[in-house]
Amino acid sequence: MFASLFFIARLSVAWFLLYLPLAIFTHEVVFRHNGSDGFIVAMGALLVVVTITGAFSHVNRVRLIAGHVTASALSRRQRRQVELPLEAGEAFDLVDAAMRELPGVRAVESARDSLQSRVRITRVNPYPGDSVSWRWITNLHSLRNQVSMTVTPNGDAGSVMLICEPERAAWTDWLFIDYGTNLETAEALSRAIARRVAERRRTENLSAAESATEKALTVAKLSLLHAQVEPHFLYNTLASAQILTRSDPARADAMLGNLITYLRHSLPRTGDDLSTLGVELERAHAYLDILKIRMGSRLQLQVDVPAPLRQLAFPPMMLQTLVENAIKHGLEPQSGGGTVWILARQLPGDALMPFGGVAVTVADDGRGFSSEGGGTGIGLRNVRERLRLAYGAGATFNIVANFPAGVAATISVPGVAP
Repeated sequence: MFASLFFIARLSVAWFLLYLPLAIFTHEVVFRHNGSDGFIVAMGALLVVVTITGAFSHVNRVRLIAGHVTASALSRRQRRQVELPLEAGEAFDLVDAAMRELPGVRAVESARDSLQSRVRITRVNPYPGDSVSWRWITNLHSLRNQVSMTVTPNGDAGSVMLICEPERAAWTDWLFIDYGTNLETAEALSRAIARRVAERRRTENLSAAESATEKALTVAKLSLLHAQVEPHFLYNTLASAQILTRSDPARADAMLGNLITYLRHSLPRTGDDLSTLGVELERAHAYLDILKIRMGSRLQLQVDVPAPLRQLAFPPMMLQTLVENAIKHGLEPQSGGGTVWILARQLPGDALMPFGGVAVTVADDGRGFSSEGGGTGIGLRNVRERLRLAYGAGATFNIVANFPAGVAATISVPGVAP
């Protein structure tokens, strides 16, 4: 109540002090001999009535907008400080877009480099039926407000300063009111900023949820593709062991021992976990030892994998898939058998692999891309699909003819960030 009375009294006194010298001048100079006292008093009374009713309307509208009446709420110049959890440029874009959507915007001055923006707004009369007091109290100058915005960088956040004020000098606040239009603009901007920040968070949460769902689907696909590879090898191994138990129990026992070694490296891991090149090489050795029992001298193996590279991350089961493909489609159908090479080399960093990577090649001197050979079945399709799901464009898989015979398949995967 005190703030309301003080505001009305201040506005009335300001107009009285402005009216008093004009009344004296009019009485002494213009109407000195015409008995104009009644006219001057009537004009003064009218001015008092219009001023008080206009001030009362301003106070009442501020109460409706803010829910309370304080000196800061009654002011025609509103200031808001907003801290946004966004980088300064993003905070500027968000608030600038909110300012441009204010009703009555007529001019926009925006400078993103300096993180400053200003809009000019046509002021709307909230009481169009009260045209007398509106024009008298507010229309002695342009009926426009302005909003200025400055963003101050604060680390990963942005501090936004908003100023809503009329297009007049500050001294005019003693004489004129705005019916709370600048307060209304400040409150509207605060709501718009809060809505946009909430919408941004909802979008981020939705994106995170979608990413989690996509990751879960990817893991499911990898697990399915992984499961499609393992039973093929297990079936062949157990079938061979079953045959050997009748003819050569010692070799059957050795084969089952190698199978246990293979499973020890295979079963504890899930489809989406990365293994290491060393673990995958041990798995491949266990597999090839099983095959040596069956193929004897027809199978030879040469490995060139430097020790430091064996600690690098590598997707599980892929090396074994390439080795199995080389045996099944390259050497096994060939009467004289042949050799399997397993080679690895370090890759330098580039745009797709900023931390470098490793390229692993499995080559053989078998039948190659002949009508009887050629590994282009489900195993190689699974390798390509698993690499795509796990690395996107960051990994490559190439299969080419080996010289002088056979096939060479190479998997290149990015290194893990330090």
